[in-house]
Amino acid sequence: MRAAVIGAGGIGGYLGALLARGGADVLLVARGPHLEALRRRGLTLESQLFGTFTVQPPARGEVRDWGAVDVVLFCVKTYDLAAAAHQYRDLVGQHTAVIPVQNGIDVAEHLGAILGTEHILGGLTYVAGRLLEPGRVRQQGHARELVFGELEGRLTGRVGEIADYLSAHGVPVDLRADMRLLLWEKFVVICATSGVLAMTRLPFGKVFACSETTALMRGVMEEVYAVGRRRGVPLSPDLVDRLLQYLQRQMAPEARSSQLTDLEAGRPLELEFLNGAAVRLGRESGVPTPLNHALYAALKPYVGGAPA
Repeated sequence: MRAAVIGAGGIGGYLGALLARGGADVLLVARGPHLEALRRRGLTLESQLFGTFTVQPPARGEVRDWGAVDVVLFCVKTYDLAAAAHQYRDLVGQHTAVIPVQNGIDVAEHLGAILGTEHILGGLTYVAGRLLEPGRVRQQGHARELVFGELEGRLTGRVGEIADYLSAHGVPVDLRADMRLLLWEKFVVICATSGVLAMTRLPFGKVFACSETTALMRGVMEEVYAVGRRRGVPLSPDLVDRLLQYLQRQMAPEARSSQLTDLEAGRPLELEFLNGAAVRLGRESGVPTPLNHALYAALKPYVGGAPA
C-alpha cells in the first residue's frame, strides 16, 4: 500500500514520521520553509512516547505526477481544507480511502463534496503534536492512537486492511464502528476548550482556577451537547460531567489549546468549524447557543489572522 500525509505539521508530522520509520511507502505533503526543511534535513520527531528520531521520506508541495495512493491522512488546518482538497485531489484514485484528522463535526461532509463521499472515513485523534520549527515536530502526553472507521457505523474490509497496514508500520490505531458518536463527543469538548481558552487568552490552569470561567466552559459544552441530542446523536447524559472532570484532572495547568496558540501567533483560526459550526447547527436545529455565539462573535475579527 502507498500512503500520503497532506499537511505534515504537528499531527501529520507525528503520523508521517511513525509511518516512515516503520518502512511505509509514504509521501509527506507540505509547503514553504517546512517543505524545504523536510527536503534538506528530513523530519525529526521529538516524542514523549517514541523518543527522538529523524526520517527522510519523500516530501513535495505538488503531487500531479505522483499518482493515486491507497490511504490519504488529511491533516491540514480546517481553514485550508477546501483549497488542499482541490490542490491534492490527484492523490485520490478510485479505491483511495481518505482519513481526515481535523477538529470539527462537518469536515467529512466538506471533503466528501470535493473528493467524493465514498472515499471519506471518519477520523480523529487526541494526540498533542505541534510544529516546533520547520522540519521538527514534538509530541507530548500519553495519547497516541489514530481513531478511525466508516461513518456509516460498520466495520468493513477496507478499514480492516488500513488498520493492519498502519499498525504494521508503527502507527497505533483504534478502529471503531461508532465514529459519528465519537466525533460529536470530541466536538462537545473542543468547542469549549478552543473557544474559552482563546477568548480569555489563558491556559487550562488559570481557566479552572476561576469558578465563573469554569462555568462558562461547562455551559458551552452543554449547548453543543443539546445540539447533538436534538440532531439524534445518542450522547450519554453524563457526557458533559465526564468531559469536564477529565479536563480538570488530566490537562497540565500550563497547557494551551491550538486555537489559542494560533491566535497568539497571529495565524488564522479554525473558528468557523468549531464555535461557528455549533452556532450554525444550533440555528438549524432550533437549539439556542448564546454562549457559543458570544465566543464566535468575540473571536470572529481574528479568524483570518491578526486584524490589521
